[in-house]
Amino acid sequence: MEPTALDAIDQQLLAQLQRDASLSNQELAARVHTSPPTCLRRVKRLREAGLIERQVAILNPERMAATLGHGLTAIVEITLDRQDAAALDALEARVAQDSAVQQCYRVSPGPDFVLVVHTPDMPAYQALAQRLFTSDANVRNVKAFFSIKRSKFGAELPLP
Repeated sequence: MEPTALDAIDQQLLAQLQRDASLSNQELAARVHTSPPTCLRRVKRLREAGLIERQVAILNPERMAATLGHGLTAIVEITLDRQDAAALDALEARVAQDSAVQQCYRVSPGPDFVLVVHTPDMPAYQALAQRLFTSDANVRNVKAFFSIKRSKFGAELPLP
């Protein structure tokens, strides 16, 4: 895959879209000082190049708590007995299918994976742990850290 060349306007578009992807094309064009047709064409090119993976709505957890409850967020470290490519791929594929797993990272050194998971409550976390970790003979160690407060959350990649 060949890298896509990005000029200053492309970088400004990406920065604006990372902050608020709901902007209209006209508003986005005004913010980066281009015409709406140019803006539309550039954003389309950035999507087709795969630089814009998808657009999502970020829900406010404090406001959602009134409806759904606070839930439980855990940062989970997983260490495997065997770290061959097939074993790593197998765990990665299994956790990727579970909707409670919000993020999955292969890491080094230390554990093999770090996950961010969100469940409604502790019994749901216990069921997740059984489903994903306890039933896998290759999982040697699981260490979970439960969040008591989210101080910062972001998904923006730093741009030059």
